[in-house]
Amino acid sequence: MTVGVTDAALAAAVLARARELIDPAMRAAVARLDERNRRVAEYHLGYADASGLPVTADGGKAVRGALALLSAQSVGASSDVAIPAAVAVELVHHYSLLHDDIIDEDATRRHRPAAWTVFGAPATILAGDAMAALATTVALEGTPAPQAAAVGGSIAAATMRMLAGQAADVAFEKADTVDLEACRQMVADKTGALLECAASIGALAAGAPGELTAALARFGAHIGMAFQLMDDIIGIWGSADHTGKPVASDLASRKKSLPVAAALAAGGPHADRLAEIYGYDGVLDRAAVEAAARAVEATGARSWAQAEADRETAAALAVLGSLPIDDGVRDEFRVLTAMLCRRDR
Repeated sequence: MTVGVTDAALAAAVLARARELIDPAMRAAVARLDERNRRVAEYHLGYADASGLPVTADGGKAVRGALALLSAQSVGASSDVAIPAAVAVELVHHYSLLHDDIIDEDATRRHRPAAWTVFGAPATILAGDAMAALATTVALEGTPAPQAAAVGGSIAAATMRMLAGQAADVAFEKADTVDLEACRQMVADKTGALLECAASIGALAAGAPGELTAALARFGAHIGMAFQLMDDIIGIWGSADHTGKPVASDLASRKKSLPVAAALAAGGPHADRLAEIYGYDGVLDRAAVEAAARAVEATGARSWAQAEADRETAAALAVLGSLPIDDGVRDEFRVLTAMLCRRDR
């Protein structure tokens, strides 16, 4: 199922408005970094080229920031109260991308050379660390005093969960087998934690009741699971033109993504073939990667992953439908959910 034209236009408008609100604060925050770390961060964010000259490049959609702003609006507050929190979640997200590209050895990001290929892995790791520290600073300094500690704590907790998920993801690559439920928990932490935080942190910054903030967090958690399932599908069967990354890069790096974990758990000759390919001691060539993709699909894991993504999307929309919020804000949440969870390849 794809997003209709009207929904797609509304989602684009929501994201454009969020970027317009967040971008000045984001640029001002990054400008606080020391010169070396700032140069890497500005390149990654699409603000500058490798030499530091200003450019206009794709710096991402700012989905997490948009969710933060909407969560403030959902409790009747102005978007302005959530701008520091929105900047913080975006900084954490981009810090994770800088590190992800190094871990996965992905040479491109949004159709440009990844930062680590331009500045080197050590400099890029340090720039990511600087952005993570900056995120907490921005959240604490910019949030109204009564809520500052709670917002800072939410950012810190989400970051710790995200790192736990990343660590599990890396460890799974060397494991012979991965329990499907353990893989689900990895995804809930690696991807879900920050989306859970983003969907609730604006309401937290506005001092909303705990019950409503918790419901928004559940909404974000379901989005996170659906988003990652779709990302896993795209990571195996998506086109390089769409992703900006090599085709089936997740398989080439032997990631135990949810479709792969489901395929290995399915048993039978196709699962055995996949295990054999993943167990090969050496670089997987294109033929091996294509054979692995066919094996995953033949087990039924691709269909399973799509069905799970649809189920998680429905759960997110069910939570959204139960929230006592303005219908206009609800609709904007809905179209972002559709965009994130029902993406074309």
